Amino acid sequence: MTESARFHDVTAELAESNAIARLGEANKHAMDFLFGAQRIFLEEVVFMNDELLERFRTESHLFAEYISKLAGSHSVKDLRTMCQECGQHQLDFIRRDCERIFKHGERLIETTSKLVDSRPRI
Repeated sequence: MTESARFHDVTAELAESNAIARLGEANKHAMDFLFGAQRIFLEEVVFMNDELLERFRTESHLFAEYISKLAGSHSVKDLRTMCQECGQHQLDFIRRDCERIFKHGERLIETTSKLVDSRPRI
């Protein structure tokens, strides 16, 4: 066998092993991406569950407070004051809820961008 034929065989083997290594790396990165996406999805399901339970608890508390104040008011002035206070509590709840959802959105965007940035550029 000539030296050029041996050189050709060695380069073909190196190219083949390099292609297999690149394919293995691509598969590894694809699996990392899929597992990361699955983790983010499950975290979102847990977050949504927690948020719904917290929202239900808070709304129930606000409704109970509204009913107790409604029962305790004996004049039009008391009703007016009660409506103002309950409206203010509802606005405060909505503000806190929006801030919490906004912070969660920021965290979700940051986590997703880290997941996407962790993939190598091909």
